[in-house]
Amino acid sequence: MKLRKRLLKKSRLYLILDRPRFSLSNIRNLFCGKEIGLIQLRDKISTKSQVLKNAVKLAGQIGLTKTLFIVNDYPDVAQKASADGVHLGQDDLSVKQAREILGPDKIIGVSCHSLAQALQAQKEGADYLGIGPIYPTATKPGCPAIGLKTAARLKAKVKIPYFAIGNIHEGNIQTVTAAGIKRVAVCRAILETDDPVQAAKRLYKKLRKNDPVRVR
Repeated sequence: MKLRKRLLKKSRLYLILDRPRFSLSNIRNLFCGKEIGLIQLRDKISTKSQVLKNAVKLAGQIGLTKTLFIVNDYPDVAQKASADGVHLGQDDLSVKQAREILGPDKIIGVSCHSLAQALQAQKEGADYLGIGPIYPTATKPGCPAIGLKTAARLKAKVKIPYFAIGNIHEGNIQTVTAAGIKRVAVCRAILETDDPVQAAKRLYKKLRKNDPVRVR
């Protein structure tokens, strides 16, 4: 548990593997470097049994690295696949219910779209938050953007790590970090590029540029 928490605290860049935007065969190099701290399997199109199969494959590849592997939505899949944790939406199981399935040592993240939701998730025992969408995004159609100000307010209110998410990319990441945000989660900014490994390196470098010493 302590190792997972330490790795989580150090993480700046969180990659979401959003099916069908990736294939298991072409992402291996992404978790071999230091840039990506967490990788989440988010698969809304496959059956739960197929999600488990993919999660087991990914866990086998990621398990020997320092990258944390997170499964979206399904605490039971995360447990069976020996993932490092689960990420929950507002309409998924509660943090308490997920903790009962996963036990005390796994990481639980929660998607939040407001300061109130963030504070509630922290109170319930979440280990980290995903806050957004910061900008309108194709991966969450119909979900209104909350903007940078809401996300930046978390710094004074939330004591657990949080990742800004929602159409963040190389073109706007410096605006995001200038608002005081130290961690981001991305999908297309890495997966939909000609060279995902180099895209991850560039994003990580820009995150480090505005916060060269430490992440709170």
